[in-house]
Amino acid sequence: MNKVAEFLNANPVQYLATVGRDGKAKCRPFMFAGELDGKLWFCTNNQKDVYKDLQANPNIEISVSSPEYAWLRLHGKAVFENNMTAKEMCIANPIVKGQYGEATNPIFEVFYLEDAHGIIADFSGNPPYEF
Repeated sequence: MNKVAEFLNANPVQYLATVGRDGKAKCRPFMFAGELDGKLWFCTNNQKDVYKDLQANPNIEISVSSPEYAWLRLHGKAVFENNMTAKEMCIANPIVKGQYGEATNPIFEVFYLEDAHGIIADFSGNPPYEF
């Protein structure tokens, strides 16, 4: 997962695709929080539609591209966990801290991707890196 985490960190605005509670596709800008214990972590707010959509259907796909025309597609199941270590990792990001203040904020939620699979590919003609 190191290569995946490096790609996500190097390209900080990703796009998270979900199935909305209305049955329609939703795509939102999102940020990777970090890797912890071999898991890829993200965070959100339990008052947002994305949180409610993920509760109804936790299957997601994340897509991001680099300025060098490489891209990552990552899919898995969002698993919410009240993990204070993961929350502290997330809140270390000044953008996240500015939104939530403290890791103990009751609306602050973290999730990791279970069964994360995907590819990193580019236009070089080389085979994609699959994970």
